[in-house]
Amino acid sequence: MVKEYDKRRKTIVSGLNAIDEIFCKMPNGAFYVFPNVKSFGMKSEELMKYLLSKAGVATLHGDSFGEYGEGYLRLSYATSIKNIKEGLNRIKQAVENL
Repeated sequence: MVKEYDKRRKTIVSGLNAIDEIFCKMPNGAFYVFPNVKSFGMKSEELMKYLLSKAGVATLHGDSFGEYGEGYLRLSYATSIKNIKEGLNRIKQAVENL
């Protein structure tokens, strides 16, 4: 399972970094990523709602974790590679229309 989660982690990080305006560092633990989405010029909660309504992708706005989380989203990679890739494709399509 450790190898599988590492594969999922690398898939989601590289996929997020391939989307314009998103920057994601490689996390060291857990099964969440915390990409920087500040360049979209909207509050993270607003972007979270947009991604849910337009892309059907559930994220959590970063300011849920305190004032320094604003401008970030939290995504889990505790799902299949197939689902991760589908979510990344949906995110990419949704943010291209911003």
